[in-house]
Amino acid sequence: MNKLLAGLAAVLVSSTAIAGTKAFNLSITPEIAVYDRGETIEGVTLSIWGENEQSSLALGIANGTTGNSAGLSLGILNYAENYGGLQWGLVNCTKDDFTGWQGGFIFGVLGSVVNYTGGAMKGLQSGLVNYAGSLSGVQIGLANYAEDVEAGVQIGIVNAIRQNTAWFSQLPNELAPAMILVNWRF
Repeated sequence: MNKLLAGLAAVLVSSTAIAGTKAFNLSITPEIAVYDRGETIEGVTLSIWGENEQSSLALGIANGTTGNSAGLSLGILNYAENYGGLQWGLVNCTKDDFTGWQGGFIFGVLGSVVNYTGGAMKGLQSGLVNYAGSLSGVQIGLANYAEDVEAGVQIGIVNAIRQNTAWFSQLPNELAPAMILVNWRF
């Protein structure tokens, strides 16, 4: 079995080198990888800890992506600069903008422990704690927070939208600065 996997990895690595594309990456750390962190991966990344700009399926314990990356990241920790697609893990963190779904599967429930998007979050965040710098979409969790909301709904125990300044005076466009069960701004 080990010879089969080693042979498969050799074929994938050599075929991508010949074609001039990086379709497959294996990584123990960003410094110990088939391709270093400066290369863009378009295909599959398998890693303990990987960090590349990519349009790929990333499977690992810690999946880091740089630049404007996209795809599906499945791991315990997923982090990115800008990302589009699905980040599925216990902790999902995007420094700038995210489009898609940040979530996971924890304690038999759909959701991660923490989802964080520092910039514009467009899509769905499902986790115990969700944070968005700017929200266009839905947050589902125990605690949801958004600095600004273009159009969004929060569903959870504690829901806060900093941009909402008054309690119930702007209905139906906004609900309140903080609410239990549900909050919104349109």
